[in-house]
Amino acid sequence: VLATERVRTLQAAVRAAQAHVSQSSAMVRQGLATKSDALLASVRAGDIESQLADAEGGADIAQRQLAMLLGVGDAGHLTLPAALPPSVRIRAVIGADTADVVPQERADVRAASQGLEAARAGQLRARSGYLPRVNSFARFDWNSAGQLYGGDRNWTAGVMASWSPFSGASELADMQLAAGHATTAAAQAEAAQANARLELEQSRTTLTVALARLTIAERSVAQSAEANRIVGRKYAGGLATVVELLDAQAVETQSALGLSQAQWSAIAAAAERRRALGLDPSTLQVLDQAALTADATTTAASNPKE
Repeated sequence: VLATERVRTLQAAVRAAQAHVSQSSAMVRQGLATKSDALLASVRAGDIESQLADAEGGADIAQRQLAMLLGVGDAGHLTLPAALPPSVRIRAVIGADTADVVPQERADVRAASQGLEAARAGQLRARSGYLPRVNSFARFDWNSAGQLYGGDRNWTAGVMASWSPFSGASELADMQLAAGHATTAAAQAEAAQANARLELEQSRTTLTVALARLTIAERSVAQSAEANRIVGRKYAGGLATVVELLDAQAVETQSALGLSQAQWSAIAAAAERRRALGLDPSTLQVLDQAALTADATTTAASNPKE
């Protein structure tokens, strides 16, 4: 989706660059600009067209890679949003994740804890081979060879204890191996807990920074668009050079690309945050649904007869 958004942004930049070429050519014919203005505008338009071709190829490769990753086989079977969700929607969905959300038990931490419990149980099993063994038995019968349940009744009860202080080197090796497994499992459990705490704090910081960058990117898009509009009017009035005009357009294009990257980074940071919290990152699918709904609404508005 990010690759497709890049294509859409560069397509708009190409249209703007071509408009600048037409404008500068018209001004050259009117004697308001030099031929170098038209040539510089044409060169910049060619550069943006080259970026667009590269972006289109990257988007096609990205779709094929996603299809292969999902096991679809054909990228044409993928249903993807045509654009990233709006920034307002992104904040509404992921903004709460930066607060002091109570983390749930993570699967990796739980698995490490259970591994430690299993290793300690194995260590107890290995040690039990050196403990004395106690067995008890009881018996009740009749002593008669002539009839069933005849004769004198007889009962026997007893307790037997056995102990093998040393039965071979294999038991010693088994105890050492079990102790090693327990030590390893304890270290893994401690590392899993420490890593979970680190990821919890790191993901919170990353998401906070991503949201801050998203706000800055939105402001940059608005400011660069206004600056490009002002420089365009100044160039039309002969108060600005074509270099200033092309630079303003380049800044606007880069700001738009930066906004797409900031939106994607915020979504990726939210997914990492939810994984660190022990939550399900798939709940972020609501962002895709919102983007698909917005795309369908835009399509219907552009085709009212349909």
